[in-house]
Amino acid sequence: MKSGLKFNHFGIPVKDKKPANYLAGGKVWFNNPDEEPYGVEWLYFEEGSPMPEILQTKAHVAYEVDNLEEAMKGEKTLVPPFDVNDQLRCAFIEHEGIGVELMQFKK
Repeated sequence: MKSGLKFNHFGIPVKDKKPANYLAGGKVWFNNPDEEPYGVEWLYFEEGSPMPEILQTKAHVAYEVDNLEEAMKGEKTLVPPFDVNDQLRCAFIEHEGIGVELMQFKK
């Protein structure tokens, strides 16, 4: 595994439930994977979501990194870095046909 990565969760798109949290810019509902026994993030995408199709249709894996921009170097960007909230910054890359979420917690 690439150095500097710490597993955080799996994200799985669903069509049958709407989790509690909402990211307006992505038109996506999501839960807190820390509250799931197996670290699953359920994702419900609204119609017209600007998020890439690969994230709306396939599961993704998420890793914590110390430096988001450094971790993205040389990778195919799906979603450039964005602030989820005042504690978390994320981005999505593509690797071998799947989405990979990179997460940097602000200190």
